[in-house]
Amino acid sequence: MSEQQNNTTAKHPKGLYVLFFTEMWERFGYYLMLGIFSLYMLDSVENGGMGFSPVKKSDIYGTYLGLVYLTPFLGGLLADRVFGFRKSIVAGGLLMAAGYLGMALPGEGSFYISLLLIILGNGFFKPNISTLVGNLYNDDRFRANKDAGYNIFYMGINIGAFVCNFVAAYMRINYGWGWAFAAAGVGMLVGVMIFLAGTKHIRHADVMKPVQKEDMSLGKIFSYVLLPVFICGIIGYVLPEKIFGEALLQTKQNDAFIFGCIPVLIFYGSLWFRASDEDKNPLGALLSVMFCVIIFWAVFHQNGDALTVWAKEHTDREMPAAIANVATKANMAQEVENHYTVHSSEEVFQAHIDSLVAEKELAVAANDQQRIKDIGKMISLRTNSRNYFENLPVAQQPAPGKSLLLFSTELYQSINPFWVVLLTPVVVGLWGFLRKRKAEPSTPAKIALGMLITGLSTLVMVAAVSSISMGDEKASSWWLIASYGVITFGELCLSPMGLSLVSKLSPPRLTALMMGGWFLSTAVGNKLSGMLSGLWEGFENKGNFFLMNFGLCIAATILLLVLLKWLRKVMREKNIH
Repeated sequence: MSEQQNNTTAKHPKGLYVLFFTEMWERFGYYLMLGIFSLYMLDSVENGGMGFSPVKKSDIYGTYLGLVYLTPFLGGLLADRVFGFRKSIVAGGLLMAAGYLGMALPGEGSFYISLLLIILGNGFFKPNISTLVGNLYNDDRFRANKDAGYNIFYMGINIGAFVCNFVAAYMRINYGWGWAFAAAGVGMLVGVMIFLAGTKHIRHADVMKPVQKEDMSLGKIFSYVLLPVFICGIIGYVLPEKIFGEALLQTKQNDAFIFGCIPVLIFYGSLWFRASDEDKNPLGALLSVMFCVIIFWAVFHQNGDALTVWAKEHTDREMPAAIANVATKANMAQEVENHYTVHSSEEVFQAHIDSLVAEKELAVAANDQQRIKDIGKMISLRTNSRNYFENLPVAQQPAPGKSLLLFSTELYQSINPFWVVLLTPVVVGLWGFLRKRKAEPSTPAKIALGMLITGLSTLVMVAAVSSISMGDEKASSWWLIASYGVITFGELCLSPMGLSLVSKLSPPRLTALMMGGWFLSTAVGNKLSGMLSGLWEGFENKGNFFLMNFGLCIAATILLLVLLKWLRKVMREKNIH
């Protein structure tokens, strides 16, 4: 007996919970890696990191995030036409697991190869698991609960994202960067196993729709779209001049990404141009919303870059005594020490680090593993201590030679998923309450509301900057907690609703491809987030950086409000609520 025959009273199909736990573990790995990615690139080579400059770090961060969400275009296309959703999800999961495990290996070569594997794997995984969620609700008994189903699915994403940073902090503090990345790979493999074990509950949703006469053939797509992507990317990279001068951290990598996106954007435009009369308005509505939400992702994903730098350098991370006692026993606290080098000149400090590196080289020659480990921890302690005490008021500093115990920077990446888990039942309950009174906002209205609330979250950070004297003080952690709380409410109004809208309006044969288009808008926004974060160092008044983000969000909100009447009309024409 099928799930649909056996599930006559449930509000949600059993397959949702298989996908919930699969996505929870996939996002455990993804966000574990993302939570430490910028920190790892900034950390010194002596301390096990990559030793990149802040500009190079932001460039790689934005390019990686952009490509991670650009490849779902290809993964969605191949799933729609060739492989189906389940095979694509398994292949994507295994590629990502290999990439995370590869990040544990030293050297720039393995670093870039591992990023490529993660990028390709996410392309096959991400659009197709989101498409399967929507397909499970094609049955009339579940159809009205599709928005709620995506909210529940989205909560699974964020349970994984919440837990992973505690694992990352523990592994990094006690064993090093490599073990933290390896934990991400193990989490991804667990997700694949859960998916395979529960496939009987989702098999019926893995249905490939026949290609229509107005659809471009797969061969033409590769010839007219994918080949030009590579050609345009190469052209962007080799151009002698930067496209926009020095604006928005323009680098050759950014130029290549921008040029490479052009054929894909043209392809999605051609989908609308060549669509039948029945499909033209729904596709146009989706493409319009995708364009607007680019700004959401550009602001939201600064949590892994600009806001991580804020947490690391400008946030008072000292643990209260009660928490510090527990964290110490669990080896979860980051220690900083008021060593004599903390306030010394750069020359004195570097000489101190050089002497420790020399000692470590002697220990390596003697194969003294314990000494190697001890000196490595000492280098990390000295470097982190100097950075943390740089703008800590004297009154808050311990006596010379004494230590403070801190919340690790990556733990701040768990604030957003914590709010998601906490607020998802509230948001689902709110929509249900309004639905019963026939007052529930339309899906496009929810997205516009989410954009507005996202803008308000940046004003919280403006207030955070105003609360301190930059360079001389650190801000309370409560500012970040509050800002993440506000943006999370906006996220819950926008992100899962966007996935639901794609599932509702897409022609069935193009659902995974349009889900790839949704992630394309995420890709462009993510790349823009890295470019915007690259401007961080150029803002003497960091409040103006956050005001810039506020202005972008308000502009996108206004555009969505202008489109709202038309979007509602399109949904009524499709008899969609």
